[in-house]
Amino acid sequence: MSQDHLVTASRAATELVDESAVDVEAPRAIDEVVVLDFGGQYSQLIARRVRECGVFSELLPHHVDLEEIRRRRPKGLILSGGPASVYAENAPRLDRRLLELGIPVLGICYGMQLIVRELGGRVEAAEVGEFGRSNLTVREQGRLLAGTPEEQTCWMSHRDTVFAPPPGFTALASSTASPVAALESVEQGIYGIQFHPEVVHTPYGQQILTTFLEDICGCALEWSAESIVEEQLERIRAQVGDGRVICGLSGGVDSSVAALLVHRAVGDQLTCVFVDHGLMRKNEGDQVISAFRDHFKVPLVAVDAEERFLAKLRGVTDPEAKRKAIGAEFIRVFEEEAAKLSGARFLVQGTLYSDVIESGGGTGAATIKSHHNVGGLPDDLEFELVEPLRALFKDEVRAVGAELGLPERLVWRQPFPGPGLAIRVVGGEATKARLDVLRDADAILQDEIRQAGLYRELWQSFCVLPDVRTVGVQGDERTYGYVVVIRAVTSDDAMTADWARLPYDLLEQIASRMINELREVNRVVLDITSKPPGTIEWE
Repeated sequence: MSQDHLVTASRAATELVDESAVDVEAPRAIDEVVVLDFGGQYSQLIARRVRECGVFSELLPHHVDLEEIRRRRPKGLILSGGPASVYAENAPRLDRRLLELGIPVLGICYGMQLIVRELGGRVEAAEVGEFGRSNLTVREQGRLLAGTPEEQTCWMSHRDTVFAPPPGFTALASSTASPVAALESVEQGIYGIQFHPEVVHTPYGQQILTTFLEDICGCALEWSAESIVEEQLERIRAQVGDGRVICGLSGGVDSSVAALLVHRAVGDQLTCVFVDHGLMRKNEGDQVISAFRDHFKVPLVAVDAEERFLAKLRGVTDPEAKRKAIGAEFIRVFEEEAAKLSGARFLVQGTLYSDVIESGGGTGAATIKSHHNVGGLPDDLEFELVEPLRALFKDEVRAVGAELGLPERLVWRQPFPGPGLAIRVVGGEATKARLDVLRDADAILQDEIRQAGLYRELWQSFCVLPDVRTVGVQGDERTYGYVVVIRAVTSDDAMTADWARLPYDLLEQIASRMINELREVNRVVLDITSKPPGTIEWE
């Protein structure tokens, strides 16, 4: 197949996803609260926290059509924060009709300021901004702050400040630099807080959100992994009927959970295709095959394609060239296997809600990026997409995986790049020899981190093998070996990350094992770069 045909195939895949995309809707009989995004850095987190309280929530752009909100029949509305000043010329505005839907409204930070300005209160630029942890004094609990202490801490991120509430509103609290840090009008069903309840630095934030959802909006707290499973099984059966389904299984959390859901719904109508490109971590291919074929009895086609991928990577050192070579070859392998499964009409993809948001899908006109496990489909493969995780965040996917009985090692598998270990061989060719050294070093790292009980505390932990050799001394002999870099970070969403403060004794044990057990390695170093300025992966 020519490179031009592959580009056309990839475009066709994207167009296919566009035509097949459906709106993310609340499950039947489950209450929903809509979050309108005004550009705040924590907007996604608000929706996640609402779901953690047991209420389905979706993040929509602030300019979404009013009829789209009415169609969803939400029990409440949350206006997010945002980086703009309410007085800036091109700042997002508030459609006053949102306050007249007959449902409770909660404004957070910029969302509160919009409400105050629209209803006649006073918002002005403060002499000093308020960023980070702040002291909050609750002067009147009212309905929103019920059960919270008079003195507490909260997380602020604003420069404009509310100096006076609108007529008919009660000022509930103040902070170090905010005369009005919380307010409410119970009669109008409108509430506002200047601080961010969705971040962990606001200790009573989740309690405040729960009060809004349960006591004010009257939501039933029924959104759970169990309810998600039952709802999706019903939807998958309704969509697929007696049709045949295929799934490109990578062994990652998303594709694994999506495959298990579909198999639970339609049984042997599903066939999974697992392409082992030889770029996975140690024994991961065997673990995937064992879990799906042997334990869950899912029909599985396992393709050993290591030689094919290594051949395509021969002489390739540029990281983007590596990605393209791997993606293109994946298309070819998957295409060959899919052609053998005659009669398959449906394709499972592990699209997550974060994918929908990032691609503009909140408006119901999503352009979903093609799934990295498939990489692009040829024109003549006219599949209908099955996306059982489309409404879920990553943490919810893990909860569903646990509910389905997916092994702990797969449920909590740390994020892993689509091109695999090839892009962790940095600055050089991803040869079989180098990949094996990296794979063995990574296995030691993971083993020690798991034994220390730290695996689930880390967002990612992995090794990097730079194309560098250094002089060392082992057994009174000069050595010239590889350098292994340890990279471990903590994060909530991978947008920002901090390097993990692993115990010195653990680092010493890891380095000692790598140097003693791997003849090719004579030096181990630690990457202590946060994101930003660095990225989590090196390439």
